[in-house]
Amino acid sequence: MNKYKYLLTLLFSIISISQAFASETLKLQKVTDDVYAIVGELGNRTPENLGNNATFGLVITSEGAVLIDSGGTLKGAKEIHKLIKSITDKPVIMVINTGGQDHRWLGNGYFKDQGARLIASKKAVEDQKARTQDQFIRIGSLVGEEGLSGTDAVYAEETFDNQLKFESGDIKIEIYHTGQAHTPGDSFVWLPQKKVMFTGDIVYTQRMLSVGSHSNSKSWIDVYQSMAAYQPDHVVPGHGQATDLARADADTYDYLSFLRKTVSAFMENGGDITEIGSIDQSKFSYLLNHENLAGRNAQAVFTELEWE
Repeated sequence: MNKYKYLLTLLFSIISISQAFASETLKLQKVTDDVYAIVGELGNRTPENLGNNATFGLVITSEGAVLIDSGGTLKGAKEIHKLIKSITDKPVIMVINTGGQDHRWLGNGYFKDQGARLIASKKAVEDQKARTQDQFIRIGSLVGEEGLSGTDAVYAEETFDNQLKFESGDIKIEIYHTGQAHTPGDSFVWLPQKKVMFTGDIVYTQRMLSVGSHSNSKSWIDVYQSMAAYQPDHVVPGHGQATDLARADADTYDYLSFLRKTVSAFMENGGDITEIGSIDQSKFSYLLNHENLAGRNAQAVFTELEWE
């Protein structure tokens, strides 16, 4: 074998391994009859996961498949679709974007080309449009030019202000936007017959949530409470495996409440933002990414409280 043929063989082997690994970064978790969580990695976006470092939802109805969030790239959307096709031959007829974060909507173009309707809150679409350029730059730096290739900004054309209720075949679907949480347009999707709640980035489990410049921790708590008031039997979070409300409370609600209470007390005692790292968040050190996010979250909440 000459050196060029050897290099080509090696290149194709690397590509094949990469593709196989990418398909293994999503796991299908059955929640209840005809309802699934598509669970991505808990870490950052990488070339291997194609931006799908989140949890997505799937509802199979008599009319077709309804997907909750479309993935972080066009290629990431294809990986999601591949997993869907492993359990049903029904087409994806609808995609609901639960918020403005990249992995909630950058796969829209792929599913629109498949004939799917795209639905999101007006605030989510406004947020997506405002941050499109920044999101493409960031995700491109993480998944690489090849991972991002083919991805276009495709926004939902069907939007709503606060709520939208409809039926897909035999399944009732309700979508609610009750305020800003991790992003300005975050919504939760409720299946009353199944007692299943898809929360998008309102709920993180297993990994620490992120309070960013596009977040509002005070409103986030209110939004969480409005979601939890439905008392779901099953919670499909924006990050982490499908679980119950008690786990969602522990990993998201309790952490947000702790963070605001602790940072507020720190400020009342004359604490300066340069000393914010002294706040003890070890109670939540069991959450993945604690070391990277705890201090940043405290800084973000400190800045919020200064302006409240």
